[in-house]
Amino acid sequence: MAQYYVGVDVGGTTVKMGMFSDTGELLDKWEIPTRRKNNGKYILSDIVDSIEEKRETFEGNIKGIGVGIPGPVTADGTVLKCANLGWDVFSVSNKLASLTGVGNVKVGNDANVAALGEMWKGGGRGYDSIVMVTLGTGVGGGVILQGKILTGCKGAGGEIGHMKVNMDETRVCGCGNKGCLEQYASATGIVRLTKQRLAADDAETSLRSLPEVTAKDVFDAAKAGDAVAQELVE
Repeated sequence: MAQYYVGVDVGGTTVKMGMFSDTGELLDKWEIPTRRKNNGKYILSDIVDSIEEKRETFEGNIKGIGVGIPGPVTADGTVLKCANLGWDVFSVSNKLASLTGVGNVKVGNDANVAALGEMWKGGGRGYDSIVMVTLGTGVGGGVILQGKILTGCKGAGGEIGHMKVNMDETRVCGCGNKGCLEQYASATGIVRLTKQRLAADDAETSLRSLPEVTAKDVFDAAKAGDAVAQELVE
């Protein structure tokens, strides 16, 4: 009987999932919305429901599940709070194993496991020590040293998104601090800065005609030569 593995990338906006062979071949991929209400209590159950739906279409056993989380994670799969999901401290590994019946569940910081994937199958092939920066709803970083994830003593090795880069910031980041890199360089941060910029004056820009500006809109406008968008990207 065939053996399959499931990869899960939990983001602040969507959860992306893939079904893989034991050689790392991607067999199917899909995504579901990330339901963050009630401190993210529905996220894991939504993931399990989605995996169960896919399990019906693949004849074989799910041998393992790998999960990337946008926050600090210890080596045993315990999340040490997650600002973008509303999670407190708990073992995602144990919870998912209980809900799915799959005993082999590995959980890590999303940027760390993404870096591990790049070393195995992507841009880091041929190297055993790499650094990766991820940009999405938040900002993350992953460090691979001699073929192994540098987790850090608090599970936040390479987690650059909440480094303080602006001592004068008055607005609060999702983590509770102020002036974090994530407040400026993430998709969420770019939208926030765009709203501030549009409210500052009447400078002409195509961004004003959009009902709801996204980070992609800003970069697309910048590529098209929009001066305000280019200023925001810089």
